[in-house]
Amino acid sequence: MTIWGERLTRDWLRVVVALWLAACVWFLWQRWGVIHWFALPDTDDNIRMTQVRDWLHGQGWYDLRQYRLDPPRGFDIHWSRLVDLPIAGIVLLVRPVFGGIVAEKTAAALAPMLPMLVAMVAMALTARRLVAPGAYALGAALVLGCVNVVAMFMPLRIDHHGWQLAMLAVGIAGLADERGARGGITVALATVLSLVIGLELMPFLALLGGAIVLRWVWDEAEAPRLSAYALALTGATAIGYVLFTSEANRAPRCDALTPVWLSAILVAGALLFALSHLRGAGRGGRLAAAVGAGGLLAAAFALVWPDCLGRPEHVSPELDRLWLSNVKEARPITMQKPGVILQMAFMPTIGLVGTLLALWRARRDPQRLPGWLAVFALAALSCAMLFWQTRIATAAQLIGTVGVTALGWGLLRWIAALGAPVAARVAGGAAALGLLSGLGAYYAAKLIPADPPTARSKAITQATRRCPTLPALAPIARLPATTVMTFVDLGPRLIAVTHHSAIAGPYHRNGAAILDIHHAFDGPPEQARAIARRHGATLLLTCPNMAESTIYRARSPHGFYAQLASGKRFPWLEPVPLPGHSPYRLWRIR
Repeated sequence: MTIWGERLTRDWLRVVVALWLAACVWFLWQRWGVIHWFALPDTDDNIRMTQVRDWLHGQGWYDLRQYRLDPPRGFDIHWSRLVDLPIAGIVLLVRPVFGGIVAEKTAAALAPMLPMLVAMVAMALTARRLVAPGAYALGAALVLGCVNVVAMFMPLRIDHHGWQLAMLAVGIAGLADERGARGGITVALATVLSLVIGLELMPFLALLGGAIVLRWVWDEAEAPRLSAYALALTGATAIGYVLFTSEANRAPRCDALTPVWLSAILVAGALLFALSHLRGAGRGGRLAAAVGAGGLLAAAFALVWPDCLGRPEHVSPELDRLWLSNVKEARPITMQKPGVILQMAFMPTIGLVGTLLALWRARRDPQRLPGWLAVFALAALSCAMLFWQTRIATAAQLIGTVGVTALGWGLLRWIAALGAPVAARVAGGAAALGLLSGLGAYYAAKLIPADPPTARSKAITQATRRCPTLPALAPIARLPATTVMTFVDLGPRLIAVTHHSAIAGPYHRNGAAILDIHHAFDGPPEQARAIARRHGATLLLTCPNMAESTIYRARSPHGFYAQLASGKRFPWLEPVPLPGHSPYRLWRIR
């Protein structure tokens, strides 16, 4: 290794930070237009910004109700304030100098890229520990090649998924740590922070803990790792519950860090700590003890919290049929288009292959073998879960980068050993990494022939993009503040950029309000009028051809919305004129 190579290996953290800064500059330049227009890409991003804004204007730390959805009672948002902290911090730094609007745009642009740094550093650490000291740059760079993962770190993507992915990466790095106690604490803290944010990655977090237990089962010398993990898990979970659990989550609910999961983790931590002090039992005895502890925990959970054994959302069959089953990311990968399947599944699949090869090479390496076994279990689970829901794709791609790093590093070393000219070796290495990375699959997916867009699909795409924009909502924002009956997916955007309130937003704990909107648009006109009156709505706002509207028209061709869209007039609706170029239609409810 040359002097420069040794220096780059020694200064790995600076190299990763420089790579992250370069990516940030590129993303800011690329997304400057949407930053300027405050085009928050998702309903959750809009609610997150509204939540931060309400907190900075005096709403309580533990009060996460959104009072402008279904007012005056409000909507119960099942999140925590952990992800609000960096957003609020940037707003407070920028607002005194540039004002509130610029401060919010700056926070929305910068905050999502902070967890990207954490993820890149963690994957670089994993590459150093499992692949080779010099493989860190490849591990960090491959994070940027995961299209679905990078989308969670893009400017304006201020929802919590980026931080959860970062914690998953930190947990994997902890599993690869050769220092047992430090690795156990790292996995525990990453697990708790992810759980404080949300439960979406619970299967992977459980597998991280299971890998630590299995390491102890195989080698009693791993007891310090297990003991440190157990103590940090219980202590950090208790602290996280006290600091971040909202008032609504103090009730025994199944979809957040509530007393349900607090009690389960405390009991699990106590059992794991007791296991770590078991001496002289042999592998069979340790395995039997671990299985017994797991069975005891599962039985206690089923006995005390039987309602949480099914879906944590606890939505009604009607709500699932009318709303949740139509959420695209909740569908399996087999229901996606070929290009989407290639883009989502390529990195996890190649990563699984790379992990298997690395596992074979490390079969006689006692330091790296346990880490690769854990990564293989995570990679196999993530690939399997794609056939359940495609929302797993981001975690699956991130996990896949570990195996792809090992595969790419071996390929680069093979190319470097060839007797070809330097330029040829560089070009060959770049081409190989392009094919292995998710970027290769991304561009290949664009080459797959797709059905040509019809006039109808073009209209739907245009309306779905145009209606949430600031110019489109500006005329509505100038009207006196009131409660507006509109689509479920428009509610969060409406309250984020206007002073109005809405009836519903796409959040499962508030299924009654979501069903009211569906019943209003699906049912007869008088039912819609009664629902609007019950919620105190004085305006009716629709966006013709927006994606959600197509569900009502297809499902209920004689329902209220279908009649409204066809131009039928109703005596209790008074049209409100909007600018000729507006994509909206607005009525005053008499």
